[in-house]
This record gives sequence, structure tokens and C-alpha cells, in this order.
Amino acid sequence: MIELLGVPDLLITLFITILLVGFAAFLTGRALANTWRPAWQMLPYGLLLGFADRFLVWGLFDHTEGASISGYLIDTVYLLIVGFAAYRLTQASKMVMQYPWLYERAGIFGWREKI
Repeated sequence: MIELLGVPDLLITLFITILLVGFAAFLTGRALANTWRPAWQMLPYGLLLGFADRFLVWGLFDHTEGASISGYLIDTVYLLIVGFAAYRLTQASKMVMQYPWLYERAGIFGWREKI
């Protein structure tokens, strides 16, 4: 598993990818939703966050296998999932709060028209 991720230690992945860059992906998704931008814009930002994640692993921990393709793909998919989830969560919250006479919450990621 660690060879697939391309990191020397699982703790590094936990701290850098999941906590640090994952939080950045969450904030990116929120920012896109708060400015009413389309969800597809999370894709280029997620790809860039994946590069930033690999760079941090390489730069901070002097790990030469930080350029592994499989590690980049796995980390980027995780960051995109976090970003899109934050986008949808924020968008649903905004729709219900800004248009309370039209919409009500339908789960954590959705809304529906009031009857």
C-alpha cells in the first residue's frame, strides 16, 4: 500500500495529504460554491492541489519517490472528492439560506422545492 502511494511513511500521507492539503481542497470547494462558480472548476484546482501535495512530500521529507504516478492519482482523486463534497455542501446550504421561501434541505448535500 505504501509503495502504491509513493510515500516513505503512512503518517506522512495522513498529515500532508489528508489533513493539510485535504483542508485546502475543502476550502477551495467552499470558495467556488460561495462565489457561485460552476463545479467543474474544482477539477483544475484539484489537479494543482495534487501537484502541491506531491511537492510537499518531496520537499519536506526529501522523498525522491514523490513523483510516483500512482501516488499522484490516488491523492488527487481524494482531493477532488473532498473538494466536490465541500462544493455541494456549501451550495446546498446557500440555496436553503438565501431562498428559504423556495427551498428546504433534503439531506446533507441537497435541497428540494417547498411544497
